[in-house]
Amino acid sequence: MTTPDRPAATTPSRSAPAPDSAPVQKKHSWAGVVSLSVGVFALVTSEFLPASLLSRIAGDLRVSEGVAGQSVSVTAIVAAVAGLIVPVLLSRVDRRHLMIALATVAVLSNVLVAVTPNYPILLVARVLLGITIGGFWSLAISITARLVPASKLGLGLTIVNVGVSLATVAAVPAGTLLGELWGWRAVFFLAAGVGVVAIILQIAALPSIRTERSTGFRPLFQTLRSRLILLCLLAMALMGAGHFAGFTYIRPAATEIGRLTPDQLALLLLVYGAGVVLGNLLAGPLADRTLRFAVFVFPLVFGVAMMSFALFGGNTVVVFIAALLWGAGFGALPVVISTWLARADPERLESVGGLQTAVFQVAVALGAFIGGLLVDGAGVQTALIGGGAAAVVGSVLIVLVKPRPLA
Repeated sequence: MTTPDRPAATTPSRSAPAPDSAPVQKKHSWAGVVSLSVGVFALVTSEFLPASLLSRIAGDLRVSEGVAGQSVSVTAIVAAVAGLIVPVLLSRVDRRHLMIALATVAVLSNVLVAVTPNYPILLVARVLLGITIGGFWSLAISITARLVPASKLGLGLTIVNVGVSLATVAAVPAGTLLGELWGWRAVFFLAAGVGVVAIILQIAALPSIRTERSTGFRPLFQTLRSRLILLCLLAMALMGAGHFAGFTYIRPAATEIGRLTPDQLALLLLVYGAGVVLGNLLAGPLADRTLRFAVFVFPLVFGVAMMSFALFGGNTVVVFIAALLWGAGFGALPVVISTWLARADPERLESVGGLQTAVFQVAVALGAFIGGLLVDGAGVQTALIGGGAAAVVGSVLIVLVKPRPLA
């Protein structure tokens, strides 16, 4: 039987674990959390803009759409690596200064994309963005934990992830529309402007957050020795890969399974986006009150919704309800997983954040790849069923043991 104060499936060490370079003091600042949320909005918008402007970028730079689309993959791969190494290589840098510097690099990346004369320079710009994304997410849990009371960590992470939800629902679709009106380069200049706003807010709101003496990659390796953490990362990989195995192919799923028209598809995506916002808003308060239930029920909901979409998609009402639940379950995932990991290893929050970033980015790429194989080999219905089943398995795995409260 486990207790809230000690994670099961781990063996207590004879001495306290050495903390990583996580900040050592707390300066509560909800304004600082809001500034991080604006930064997230800018980053997520920048990360996925190429997907919504793909045809125009490809035509202007004289490459195929498939080649242009690799700019998103490159960003994800670089982010996975950067999430592991940025906190270590820059361990002595005040986290306030580091977050502002990362936001500045993101702005420079968008400006470089907007003026790029060719595809190679575009890739260089996207590498810079990948470094920013990886660095930001690896530090987000740790910094948020220092800006809010321990009992409100879930709420703090919800506020940070509101930026993700708003970018998903509004910014990326708006980028598609504005790209048609103004051209794709103007949209990236606009994204750079949003990044400048985030920098100003972070300068005004983030307190100084200094770190302890660097201990290199040792905390990362120590974190990887925890079966509790490894189990959570495996569960998260299943959930993330399962989601993207289906969502990457939502357009053919909607037309082949649901028989939706283009107008109905647009409405379906709007309903899904509303679900993402709803799930994100519900996740934090529920995670603060009953984390184990939250981390189980949200991935279970979106996994079942994916399978329902695949199996009962002939009914339009079922399709839209499934899309709403799918969005709500997945929208809550970043908050509940981050809170769970923070309580599983509160003394190595930056190592935990880096591992979460790396695993999730790999899951994005792997899920889309496996989903593509399933779509080509067995059909889009199979991809949705397989992805949903993976999410359900992940939801069961993650509640086999439970983390301790965050002190």
